[in-house]
Amino acid sequence: MSQSDAGRPAILYCHCQYAQVVPAEVKAAVLRRLCDSALPFEAVPDLCELAARRDPSLRRLAAAGPVKIAACFPRAVKGLFAAAGAPLPGGSTEVLNMRSRTADDVAGALLATELQPNLPADRGSATGGSSDSQS
Repeated sequence: MSQSDAGRPAILYCHCQYAQVVPAEVKAAVLRRLCDSALPFEAVPDLCELAARRDPSLRRLAAAGPVKIAACFPRAVKGLFAAAGAPLPGGSTEVLNMRSRTADDVAGALLATELQPNLPADRGSATGGSSDSQS
């Protein structure tokens, strides 16, 4: 996965296959919009499983540059990557929460050129973090 020629952030889609915590209709609609967009994106079956296996692809994904990730809560995605030894850069990662947002909202944000970093700050950080309840 790499940043496109247009300076657009890379896109990662998690199908949340095993936990099944994301509504099936939201996952299907987001994936359909990504496929219809003709933008490059990478899809993985389940980030939780990749993190549990400490899959080396997570290090590659974390180092890919600015990235938008369609999955679940930003806090959870950040923790999964960190647990796998592949911390995400907070200033260039946007996580779109398919558990709490509509498919149109998630797909629209994924396809937008702008990146809105939203990873929560580390505990004990003086800078504070953004809330992940809406993201």
